[in-house]
Amino acid sequence: MKVAVAGGTGLVGGMVVAELRAAGHEPVVLSRSRGVDLRTGSGPTTLATVALYALRFRSGLWGYLAAGVAGCRAVIDVSNVVTISRKTSVEFFAAASRNLVAAAHRAGVEHLVALSIVGCDRVDFGYYFGKRAQEEVVAGGPVPWTILRATQFFEFPEPLLAKRIALVPRMLSQPVAAADTAAELVRLVEREPVGRAPELGGPERLDMVDVARRLSAAHGRRGLVVPVSPPGRVGAAMRGGALLPRGEHACGNRTFAEHLAAIRAAR
Repeated sequence: MKVAVAGGTGLVGGMVVAELRAAGHEPVVLSRSRGVDLRTGSGPTTLATVALYALRFRSGLWGYLAAGVAGCRAVIDVSNVVTISRKTSVEFFAAASRNLVAAAHRAGVEHLVALSIVGCDRVDFGYYFGKRAQEEVVAGGPVPWTILRATQFFEFPEPLLAKRIALVPRMLSQPVAAADTAAELVRLVEREPVGRAPELGGPERLDMVDVARRLSAAHGRRGLVVPVSPPGRVGAAMRGGALLPRGEHACGNRTFAEHLAAIRAAR
């Protein structure tokens, strides 16, 4: 099966692409680095990328997003923007989702699977408003859909730890391996659309500050991890478990201890 992967060069996207290939599918990566800007539907800006894109999809210099999904039976959307701004997040996810859904519909795509976040409708954090907008566009669109809400990844604090002083939010989570999330997305895309799939979390509840400190130690870093908490209701909700799965949910196989052991082994 030919599957377009929006955001296929990111952390989870790269794993989704690998999972699809391992399962015998044909992934098509949609990302800015591969010539597609989901926010606008426009294409490459350099002559070299234009030539490569035109040759690959034989579409001339128009319809870049449409060409990317052409012939695909399904789409997996793991596109992302790094921001805490509500405005930036909503603008990105709403526009990217509208463009992707429209292109998928025109191409006759039979299944769109989108990755979202557990609790994004219970915590009024800027970034989460964008995920709500994404879900609304997907669920209200003409393409049969599945939305998978996952908890934070084990890898979530990694970008923060690159600094000597890492400001890490106090957050009660049930973190899951990004690889387990990718595997679940591929499992879902191989099946019939179900609407809202069971939420996905990891095997144990952990405080994100503790996760960050244990990650830092596993990497052998000497930076300082400083706990921070958003003010008011947002911080209280994060600390109080609003981002935990509720009811029956799917569970990833990898433990955080196994994740740390793999990091130490790779050093």
